[in-house]
Amino acid sequence: MGTQVNESATFRHTTVLLDEAVEGVLARPDGVYVDGTFGRGGHSRALLARLGPQGRLIGIDRDPEAVAAAAAITDARFSIVHAGFADMADELAALGVHQVDGVLLDLGVSSPQIDNPERGFSFRFDGPLDMRMDTTRGESAADFLARADERDIARVIRDYGEERFAGQIAKAVVARREAGAPLTRTDELRELVARTVKTREPGQDPATRTFQALRIHVNGELDQLDQGLKSALRLLAPGGRLSIISFHSLEDRRVKQFIAAHSKTEVDRRAPFAPPPPLALKALGRVMPSDAEVAANPRSRSAVLRIAERTDAPLK
Repeated sequence: MGTQVNESATFRHTTVLLDEAVEGVLARPDGVYVDGTFGRGGHSRALLARLGPQGRLIGIDRDPEAVAAAAAITDARFSIVHAGFADMADELAALGVHQVDGVLLDLGVSSPQIDNPERGFSFRFDGPLDMRMDTTRGESAADFLARADERDIARVIRDYGEERFAGQIAKAVVARREAGAPLTRTDELRELVARTVKTREPGQDPATRTFQALRIHVNGELDQLDQGLKSALRLLAPGGRLSIISFHSLEDRRVKQFIAAHSKTEVDRRAPFAPPPPLALKALGRVMPSDAEVAANPRSRSAVLRIAERTDAPLK
């Protein structure tokens, strides 16, 4: 797809919270682990460096370019699967794996995806308005904007971008479409939003929230996350770890609430002295990037890492 480039030179990716995420997930050096968002393999390579000889790592990614990049890893303990991490339980079952010792998820878009104009993720470069993580299937952002009604477009931009001008942006998108000029390029969308959004947040392009919203919608990211968390919990062996990096509040809120739902006891007011029910997870903490990491990699500034450990309690 698009122009062939040397990714190592052109689209360099700096893995966020690398050591913290890997140390957080590594419960047993000879265990079985899942890197559910392989990307360009930063976390996978760090995990393999720490795994024992009997350890096993299964990488998962929706992006065909990420799966192709995984071919560079020749370690016999590693394998790659082309799928979304929401489907990890089924994909691992097909490999004969029914229990794992850790699941690592980095929910951010990788730099090669952002920096390649052909992917359409960023308003910093003009390119096709695509935004799909998996370019082999599904509806692009341009396809969605070409068919959806004004109410649906506004809902997506409001709910997934937390954009207060969602209604005005949706109206402008539909007006342009009805005038015979549907949006097909990232520059077109960026310019439309810039004309529509009059109040700008300091240091932020007015298109930021709209691009985030469309990307989340096109890729079903929040549904993927909800299903992925449930799959990971079912797969984790007692003592196994979840290590999850989020980059915006919609994701982090879901991760935080999921861990809390399985690690915090709610007192039953009808039976306040009853013994608490067994809990499936133990929250191990939250980690933020250091000032030095943010200075070296500004994209890490919004990252939040949450770590939890599976108990031996049966799942409800």
